[in-house]
Formats: sequence, C-alpha cells, structure tokens
Amino acid sequence: MAGALQGIRVVDLSRVLGGPYCTQVLADHGAEVVKVEPPQGDETRGWGPPFNDGLSAYFSGANRNKRSISVDIGSPDGKDIVLRLLERADVLVHNFKSGALEKWGLGYDAVLKAQFPKLILCHVTGFGADGPLGGFPGYDAVVQAMTGLMSINGDPEGGPMRMGTPIVDIGTGLIACNAILAALVERSHSGLGQAIEVPLYDCAISMLHPQAANTLMSGKVPVSTGNGHPNIVPYDMFKTRTGRLYLAVGNNGQFRRLCEELGLGDLPADPRFADNAARLAHRALLTGILSECLSKHDAETLEPRLLGAGVPAGVVRTVSDALVHPHTAHRGMVVSKGTYRGTGIPARLSRTPGHVLSAPPKFAEHSRQLLEEVGYSTLEIARLLETGVVIDGQEMAAMD
Repeated sequence: MAGALQGIRVVDLSRVLGGPYCTQVLADHGAEVVKVEPPQGDETRGWGPPFNDGLSAYFSGANRNKRSISVDIGSPDGKDIVLRLLERADVLVHNFKSGALEKWGLGYDAVLKAQFPKLILCHVTGFGADGPLGGFPGYDAVVQAMTGLMSINGDPEGGPMRMGTPIVDIGTGLIACNAILAALVERSHSGLGQAIEVPLYDCAISMLHPQAANTLMSGKVPVSTGNGHPNIVPYDMFKTRTGRLYLAVGNNGQFRRLCEELGLGDLPADPRFADNAARLAHRALLTGILSECLSKHDAETLEPRLLGAGVPAGVVRTVSDALVHPHTAHRGMVVSKGTYRGTGIPARLSRTPGHVLSAPPKFAEHSRQLLEEVGYSTLEIARLLETGVVIDGQEMAAMD
C-alpha cells in the first residue's frame, strides 16, 4: 500500500491548519510525517465540539496518517531532539513567527543548511519575513479581510462577508505542498535542499481570480456579485419549485442547449443574448426570464436532465446532503478508520494511490516510539520525560 511519496520523511512543527493541511496531503500519499507538538499541544485539539474519542473534528480534519510527539523545542534537550529527527528527514514544515527557529538555534541559514544540506524547509507565514507587514502573525479571516477576498464575497446588499471555509489556510496548505514537491523534484537533480516561504497574504492575493485580473486590466474596483459570476451570464443560483439550482453556463453552445431544455429556444437568436458579452450587458433581463421559467420546475429533476444535455447544473445541497450523496460514496470521498471518519483523497494516482492508514494521533501518542527510533536509550527517555522536555501521551491517558 505504498504511496507515491513512500520514503519521504517529514518533520511537521506546524499547528492549526495551513501547515497541518499541507503535511496531511503529503502523508496521504505515503510520506512519513512526524507531528512535533508543544507541551500544550496543537491548539486545534480543543477547537470543539464536536469531539470523538478525545479528538476535535477540527484537529481530525488535518492530521490523519501522522505520528505525534510532544517536545519543548525551546529547551536545549528539545532542540537536540528536533535535530535528531531531522537527521532522518527530507522536509521540515513550520509556521512559527519569523525568527523563532533562529532564537532556538535552529535557523536555516545559520544551522540547518550546513548540517542538513538536502533538507527542504517550508515556512508557512502570515505576511512573509519582510515588507510593511513582515513578521506579523496571520489568521485566515483577517487575511481574507485585508486582501479583498471578503469584499467580493456575499450578497451585494449585505457588505463584505467571510468565506464559509478557511479558504486562505487551505489554499496556502495546498500551495505549500506544491512548493515542497517542486523542491523535491529539483533536489533529485541538484542534490540540494532549499528554504521555501509561503505567506498566507501572498497566497490570498494569488487566489483573487478573476477579480484581480479584471481590475488589473480594467482599472475598475471589483464588487460582490452575490451568487452570480462577475464575467459570465448565466452563471448564478436560481430558485425552482422544490429548491435551488445553480447554472454555470460558460459558452454559447451550453446556453443554446439550456434554452432548448427549458422551452426557451428563441432566446439564443435574440441579439441581447447572442453571446456572453451581450448576456453580461443584459444580465438583469436574462436572469428575470430564467427565474420565472425555472420557478415552475423541480431542481432534483432538472439536474440530471441538464447535465445529460451538456449543461453544467447542480442542486444546491447542504454539507450533510453532499456527504451522503451516492456519487460521494461511489468516489470514496468519505473514509473511515476505526472511529475516525473524514473526507477522502481527491487525487487518484493509477499505480501509487494514496491511502488513509491511520486515524489522527492522540496527543504525544508516539513520543517514546519516536525517541527510540532516533537512538535515545531507556534512561535518556526517562530523563526527558521526568524533566518535562517530552510528554508521553500514552502514559497520560493511562493515568486519566
């Protein structure tokens, strides 16, 4: 059951979402990921309810297929543990504030680059190390606000609105994962590692499509268009007799087929709707015509009918409905491991597919095991536990 990244070892010092989501993707595809947590643990362990088997849903969603050890990195012994873990590692991921690793004697330029020349270090930051905002901590919703993402989301009458998922954290995690994979490919040629910086702010700016492209070309300030697409019509949500349906009609052929299915076959010949530019100019008129027509149909019946005719259309479902939809089950996009349930692995590799091999780890569940693997003796481990440099989660659980 080896994945594409079998043999790649990752030391994950990150917490919350951006970094852990990145390393979970790597772990899903076979990388060995060691999650190094501070003595208080990753704070998302407490971000609930809901909880299951002592784990919050928030933590569980970004930390499967990993092993956990708790280390006080700020202590000399803790620093040595990290260095021992890095002797076996290909990748180090962290999201501490700029300068934190340097303070602990683990800076890339001063220490790690020379000691581990093949190591790839990925630093997920809020705003980067330099610039007017350099060094400040970053949080998903705050970065959504600062980069304009909120200003283009929500209803035009309601003002800026936070996106429902932490899109900046998740997007940053995926971009960080891509950067790590690119660095691994480059290392296969040069034999050298390198440092990667992935700021939430930069990633959020890069995800402003098509609004950033629009304003850079036109000079106009993008505004929220609600459920409607800023560039394409009809590309919007409509009420039907039984629920809501989303249409994503991206070209003239799709528009013609939509009109044929709805009994509006004369519309494509109307100069006001002949192409997308014309439809965009007459958005309100066309939306009104389609809304009146669609109000007489059933969303659940229209969805397969329109899809079958080559018209992108989908019923607007709740998350709960989507998770139990037959297609979700068929695609294996809800997975189970013991009492853990989570979303599946979306990228399907034909020869080396990813796997969910282990549930998210309990806090410091593998501390002793990992210390033994990097050469610590029984007496040394006892001393590290006694001094509080390392926490043994299994010992804590047995005492509860």
